Amino acid sequence: MVSNTLPPFDLSGAGEQVVQLASGLRSRGLRVEMLGRGAGGARGPKLLFPLTVVWPALRLLRGGTFDVLQVHESDGGLLILAVRLLRGLARRTGRGARWPVWLVALQQVTYVEEFRAVRTLRDGDSGAVLARPTGAERAFRWLRAPLLTVLGWITARCADRVLVPSQQTAREVRRDYGARNVHVVPNTRAPQAVRDAAAALRRGSSREGRESREDRESSAGRFLFVGRLRIRKGVEVLLAALNEVPEARLDVLGDGERRREIATRIERLGLTERVRLLGRGSADEVHQRLAEAIAVVVPSTYEGMPLVVLEAMECARPVVASSVSGIPEVVVDGETGWLVAPESPSQLAAALRAVLADPVEAERRGRAGRSRLDDRFRPQAAVDCWLAALADPPRD
Repeated sequence: MVSNTLPPFDLSGAGEQVVQLASGLRSRGLRVEMLGRGAGGARGPKLLFPLTVVWPALRLLRGGTFDVLQVHESDGGLLILAVRLLRGLARRTGRGARWPVWLVALQQVTYVEEFRAVRTLRDGDSGAVLARPTGAERAFRWLRAPLLTVLGWITARCADRVLVPSQQTAREVRRDYGARNVHVVPNTRAPQAVRDAAAALRRGSSREGRESREDRESSAGRFLFVGRLRIRKGVEVLLAALNEVPEARLDVLGDGERRREIATRIERLGLTERVRLLGRGSADEVHQRLAEAIAVVVPSTYEGMPLVVLEAMECARPVVASSVSGIPEVVVDGETGWLVAPESPSQLAAALRAVLADPVEAERRGRAGRSRLDDRFRPQAAVDCWLAALADPPRD
């Protein structure tokens, strides 16, 4: 399994799924190796990973001891193309190393959709502008997203199987990348696998050793947002909704391109006494604040299958979320949380009021979410889907 975001350097949502799927496969008796950055893997900056990982991976694969090569997101595009060509050549000539039988790509999103998601956010009712992309976000849209789209297309077209976390993402990769043989392998939540991976990142927490009085305050009774601060996460939509619910308080746990703009927006709306920008937190802090929050809010305009939803369900917290992408396949409106239209502060505000008005019902939905997680979104469920996807032999 090859990923750009593995410990000890990083652990994003994609990397976490690598760790959890690997753990589940090992529990079934399979040998799994993970290749990322660092010793024995890719060298150099994260940005160059699609290129620098090719040689280290080929060096490992040439020994003929691996049956499956699985890459993640668009970072494996050049590698999977190279192995596809070498595998085909070896089969046709009958000479050379035995390359992996299976080439698999796990894609959480499409970068066509990521490109579209960098846009002005507007109130769906009034049409008022809520947020505009920053310069860094516009640079991503016009420079990086097109390159990643090409790599994603190569990855999807060269893989024997394309794995995605939701039915909606399956439709997107078929439409945007022309992918075939697409199978859903849901994102999962395995606390021990996450804790083991997070232990390798202890040194990386930007908040270690700098706990303030505000940090020590309880999050009980507060709504919680967790995620990278970028425009498709819809934080400004959430602030607009919060402005309509004066009794609501919010913690924002995360960092990113929009931190300054969000801080300015909080001041303009007069929310400084009710909203705390906490910055990026460690895995332990995220878990603690999830467990204490009255509900977790996911106001995104685009997602694959956000892991924070599963993390909230792990802590038996109800979820208030936009009804976009793969979220409705996880959150059941009226049963495990509240679903609202994206970019609708009024609908989001109504859901926040509902949580505050009936905490007993919020707790019930949180417990129902935990049961749904146990039934459908544990690593063994993903392993079953993974094995089913690889049941029939591929053809070049």
